[in-house]
Amino acid sequence: MACTNCSTGSKDGTPRGCKNNGTCGTDSCNKLTVFDWLSNMSLPGGEAPFDGVEVRFKNGRKEFYRNAETVTLSIGDIVAVEAAPGHDIGIVTLTGELVKIQMKKKGVKPNAELGKIYRKASQKDIDIWSDARAKEEPMKVVAREIAIRLNLEMKISDIEYQGDGSKATFYYTANDRVDFRQLIKDFAREFSIRIEMKQVGFRQEASRLGGIGSCGRELCCSTWLTDFRSVNTSAARYQQLSLNPQKLAGQCGKLKCCLNYELDTYLDALKGLPDMDTKIYTDKGDAFCQKVDIFKGIMWFAYTNDMAHWHIIEAAQVKEMVALNKQKERVSSLEDYAVEAADETPEKNFQNAVGQDSLTRFDAPKKSNKKRPNKNKKPRVTEANNANPAGQAATGTAPKAKMVITPNTGGVKPAEGNAASKQANTNAPRPANNRPPRQVGERKPTTNPNPEGGTNTGANTNGGTKKNFNNKRINPNQNPNQNPSNDKNGNDKK
Repeated sequence: MACTNCSTGSKDGTPRGCKNNGTCGTDSCNKLTVFDWLSNMSLPGGEAPFDGVEVRFKNGRKEFYRNAETVTLSIGDIVAVEAAPGHDIGIVTLTGELVKIQMKKKGVKPNAELGKIYRKASQKDIDIWSDARAKEEPMKVVAREIAIRLNLEMKISDIEYQGDGSKATFYYTANDRVDFRQLIKDFAREFSIRIEMKQVGFRQEASRLGGIGSCGRELCCSTWLTDFRSVNTSAARYQQLSLNPQKLAGQCGKLKCCLNYELDTYLDALKGLPDMDTKIYTDKGDAFCQKVDIFKGIMWFAYTNDMAHWHIIEAAQVKEMVALNKQKERVSSLEDYAVEAADETPEKNFQNAVGQDSLTRFDAPKKSNKKRPNKNKKPRVTEANNANPAGQAATGTAPKAKMVITPNTGGVKPAEGNAASKQANTNAPRPANNRPPRQVGERKPTTNPNPEGGTNTGANTNGGTKKNFNNKRINPNQNPNQNPSNDKNGNDKK
């Protein structure tokens, strides 16, 4: 593999692998690799295989070399190749007859002079190569600080060490010519290595570094695009795109290469449509084209004195009106040729064809802040309600029942089946309480319970009547009209 995480594995030399299954973040494994679709085909009898080999280096840089020593090579082998000076380490990406096609595509003749492949890389070569690659990132930080200190208008984008560690190539981008003679001296003094400066374009820089485009996929220049064609703003005009530099520019700062992908289709569709500069002369005034829908074949026109009102006209009708204008005849009006807006945008019924549900189906339901009413909670009785039973009847609400405690007289309690007596007790108004209000600090008078039980009615010292009740605690869940000594039917348990 290409990156250091893949090439140097455990002590026995077994590669670890970066586990990214394709393009990795450190050195983009298999970047711009061509599939060898001739690998399972044999050559005709007596035909020698082509000795050209394609070798890939850091960040997709590829070179062609001669296999003069006829070393048995396959895709993915790490080889030591000729360099100036010393040797470099790379990975074989293509062998056989497909190398001829790649050389033709790059403009290299098959019989041109190429570098030589020395041998397959040994473990010692791989260790030196890995140590050199580990120095590149900290070295790039220091190099940028030196360039800033010298006030040079350049950007050092990447550093590539040679496989034997004898030379380092600095890739930089700049808008103008840069005098880096002093920069090279500072680099050689700082890093103690042979320095080579190489200027690249902004597109080449983006292809070397890689990234994610606005479409959500990896950059075309870093995955499969090998040649950079010129892109201008006319490609955006033909496709009727907004001329917004922030949307049309890629990460390299230039126009996106994908603007050329569909340009030929748009140009073919525009051949059967009138130009955007078409002008129609009518009796109501001159009309200019405002918008064109290429694939629907319709155009929008507006009068010069009413530019806010657009008329939709088919391309065939526009050609007829233009033909009449060429004969020096005016059209009556655009309304005679206009198409209804409903015909332009028919109603569409979208259906869930792929079986996907709502995107919010996994969201937690919102909790309501309203409290549920407590059914077991008893209604609150206030003095105002007890004091004015007539007012309750006036408002349509029934008076609340009064809790009546029957004293234990020792006799038999009458049965509860007498509904008439219960209704009379319930509807009877409560007598007014004429007792004076109790002062602050005054204790509530207590009654002494009768030890013999029952009701003790006798003359009080003050001339009043004294009533003693049983000093028993009343169960709130018990019916107040039921005596504890009686059963549920009102009969004496004894």
